[in-house]
Order: sequence, then structure tokens, then C-alpha cells
Amino acid sequence: MANLPNKHGGGSKTNINGLHFEQTTSLNDALINKGYTIKNDSDVYQNNKKIGISAPKHKLYKNILKPRGINFEDIISKKLLPDDAFYNLNNNTIYILEKKFQNSEGSVDEKLQTCGFKKWEYEKLFSPIDIKVEYIYILNDWFKHSKYSDTLDYIILQNCHYYFNEIPLHFLNL
Repeated sequence: MANLPNKHGGGSKTNINGLHFEQTTSLNDALINKGYTIKNDSDVYQNNKKIGISAPKHKLYKNILKPRGINFEDIISKKLLPDDAFYNLNNNTIYILEKKFQNSEGSVDEKLQTCGFKKWEYEKLFSPIDIKVEYIYILNDWFKHSKYSDTLDYIILQNCHYYFNEIPLHFLNL
């Protein structure tokens, strides 16, 4: 069930860089590789027991919020589309995963600094149904460069998280 890279959208180099990284680091693939089963394209099972919902992009609204009576327009001003999201039913937490790839100077640098605002928006969105929010960046090795140390420190200061080149199933309490 490997993801194939999209050949459309994004900035001038997105197709050869970021979009491929985002679409080949799949939460569903990571779950399946660790022995979880995915039914109905989003329901995650372990030993025939539903333990969560995998809901990237628009599926966050279709599979998690709408069934719980949440209309995002009543709560936040702009629809947020996470690269991946996992709602862990066991600890009532939604994990928002944003994947950022860079191999040269560019706009992703500033995007990393928005984690506090985006987490706040997701917290507003999920507060009516008492679901906790964790916001996580999945970064490539470019961001290990020392010039990003302040940015990475800021991500932690905002109570957000980051990992390099992997989807951290352990952090999702799986």
C-alpha cells in the first residue's frame, strides 16, 4: 500500500522535493508495517479492536469532526488540512502530523514557526468534544543543521514536537 508521489501542486520545486517526501511517509503505511489493520480507509484496529482513526487532510472533518457534530466554520475561520492525523481512542488525543521537507533555503523555514498558532487552532476545534491535541512535525535531515537550533527550540517551547524522517508511532501511544 505504498503511496505514490503526486505530480501536481505546490511551489516550483515541491514536486521533486517536498511533495514526494510528504506522500511517501504515510501514517497508514507505518501502521500496517507495525501490524495494525486499517478498515474503511481510516479505522485502525489492533487484535480486532478499534483503537483509533487515521484521518489526513479532509478526512479529519469527514471521519472525526462531522460525526461528532462539529462544523469547523462555527469554531475557526479557516479549514486546516493536516498531512496526517491520528485520533487515539484509548487516550482521547488527536495527533496532528505535519511533514516538512527542505533541501535548500525556502518558505518552510518560516512555516515551522507557526506551530504554536496551528496547535491553538486545533485545540479550539477539538475543545467542544474534549479531545486533547498534540502537534508534531516530521522533518527531513535538512533541519538538523545548526541554523535551525533556535527554530527547533521554539517548537518545543510552543509545546509542539518534532521527529526526523519517521512517523513516531511510540509518541502516538501505539
